[in-house]
Amino acid sequence: MSAFDAEYEASPWGPISEEVARYESSGGAEPSQLVGDQWIILWTLGAKSGKVRKTPLVRTADEDGRYAVIGSMGGAPMNPQWVHNLRANPVARLQDADTVGDFSVREVDGDEKAAWWARATSVWPAYDDYQAATERTIPVFVLEPAG
Repeated sequence: MSAFDAEYEASPWGPISEEVARYESSGGAEPSQLVGDQWIILWTLGAKSGKVRKTPLVRTADEDGRYAVIGSMGGAPMNPQWVHNLRANPVARLQDADTVGDFSVREVDGDEKAAWWARATSVWPAYDDYQAATERTIPVFVLEPAG
């Protein structure tokens, strides 16, 4: 049994839960109204609740089956809740089109973060604007296939 078999609790913010439902019903074929047409669904475990949380994010991947998720929250002064969840429980499930897989997660910095940041901004250039709009350092997490 996987930790991701836990109860799913939809985001209380309507646009997020609507995007997750759109992705799941279309297999990711319909573009996101929040994050464009290259997107994934990140599953995390609630740091306190242990419940599954799902978040639509920009798809940033490499040729080795790894992904990066960027905690930008549009340049808001605080991190998105999923950042706290990943720091507390560094595992994730990710849905990319029809493929769903489990991943180990680690936060990156330095040259590795810079390389992933460049890959991410090639897909979603606004990340640079988001970083310029906030005093916090936007975190980057790399997801590597589990097992």
